Order: sequence, then C-alpha cells, then structure tokens
Amino acid sequence: MPVVQLSRGPVHYSDTGSGPVVVLIHGLLVDGTLWRGVAPLLAREHRVLVPDLPLGSHREAMRPDADLSPAGIAAHIAEFLEALDLPDVTLVGNDTGGALCQITAADHPERLARLVLTNCDAYDNFLPPAFRPVQVLPRIPGAMWLAAKLMPTRAAKVSFDVLVTGKIPADLYAGWMAHVGDPGVRHDVGKVLRGITTRETQRAIAALRTKAPATLLVWGDADPFFKPPFARRLAADIPGARLEWVPGAHTFVPLDRPERVAELVADHVRTAAPA
Repeated sequence: MPVVQLSRGPVHYSDTGSGPVVVLIHGLLVDGTLWRGVAPLLAREHRVLVPDLPLGSHREAMRPDADLSPAGIAAHIAEFLEALDLPDVTLVGNDTGGALCQITAADHPERLARLVLTNCDAYDNFLPPAFRPVQVLPRIPGAMWLAAKLMPTRAAKVSFDVLVTGKIPADLYAGWMAHVGDPGVRHDVGKVLRGITTRETQRAIAALRTKAPATLLVWGDADPFFKPPFARRLAADIPGARLEWVPGAHTFVPLDRPERVAELVADHVRTAAPA
C-alpha cells in the first residue's frame, strides 16, 4: 500500500483503476476497508483512491502536534488531494467521514467537482447521541487504555454490528482493531474525540447552503442513527442535491449494499456537471 507524507503525518492509501477521480472517506474507528466492496466496482471505470485517515484504525500515528479537530482532518484530506495532484474529485463520505467531507467541501472546495454523502453525521448529530459518551473517555485517566483492550473483543464487536443489517465480517473488524493498542494511535483518536463539536457541522452546512459541489445523497433507509427525515433535511439544505434511497441498509451502507452504492456514485460522476 502506498504512503504519502503530509504535514500532520503519513497517510496510507489504495489507488486503483483509471478515469475520473473518486476518493472514498471512512469514519471513526474504521479504515478504508469499509469500502472494499465498492472500490473494485468503481475502479472498472474510475481512478479510486481510499486513504486511511487518523480516526483510530490507522497504522501509523500522526505527529505529536497534529491538529486532529474536524477542521484539521478536513485540511488533511485537502492536503492529500493536493499532494497527489488530483483534479475534479468526486468526494464520497460515510458516517463520521461524511461530516468530514461536508467540512472539506465548505473549507477546501478547490479540487472538488462532486460530493456524495452516504449515511453520515450532520447538524447537531455529530456524534449521534448513542455514541456521544465515548467523547468522555479521553478525559478519564486510563479510560482510553482500557477501551483499547476491550474493543478487539467479540463482545465489543456487537456494538458495531448495529451499523449493518447483519453482522460485520470478523476479519474486517479485526483489521479495524489491529492498531488500537498502539499508544500513538490511541493518542490520536483521543484528540479526535476531544475535538468533535457540532459547531463544525453547523458551520459546514451553513456554507453549503450557499455554495456546494454537485451533491448526491445515497441513504440506507433502515438506519437507526441517521433516519430518513435527517436525509431529507440534508438534501433540502444543499442546493440541487439529489437523494437516492437504499432499502434496508443501515449506517454502513457501503457494506450492506456495495453494488448499489457503486452504481449510484458512478451515475453521479457520469451525469452531474462538475462544480
């Protein structure tokens, strides 16, 4: 897997296919393998890049002084696009990554042609209330260390299984948890959790109401955390946004219905005029 050195630290990424550029962004405590069913399908006609962001499942820690606030990670994404000189990017985000894509589109629109949001955080739902208690962990001495010990267990995996319609494959979950014990990675995710604030998502949507890339929402309609009215509100607030439902899918719609997600992203690249 190639790696690029950025100002905040290294980014490992995959780069497959050729054609219009699509960049797939994952969320908190997972990595780019979230898109493992989607990326090969898109790579038939697109250049598909999937970076591993410093959100808790990355394999190398960031620099000690790295800004890992939502705005800082959005800048990290923008720097990744610039470092690889990627033009007319279609930026696709899921879960926490969708919030980061909104902030990237608001703050760093220069290389973005299109935006695709799958089930994701926005507005005051950053993080969703059910997951908000984890933000307390970095403020409790020893809590992050204990959480890193517990997360790779089968019992902890149950809390992730609610994000899909069935169960997350064991090998996929094991990969996400492979580096949580690394002190540097643990320090990074603590900074991320401390930095998450709804002020950033509210600021982003305010900017996108005025000017946004051509936007598509691909939304699982059975998601218990980002329900259909939430998607309708987001689509209404982004000028010209199109909303497509994925029946029966939960938050991790790239895992639940990779074929449908790839089909809709490819159609958006083909039919939506660049920003």
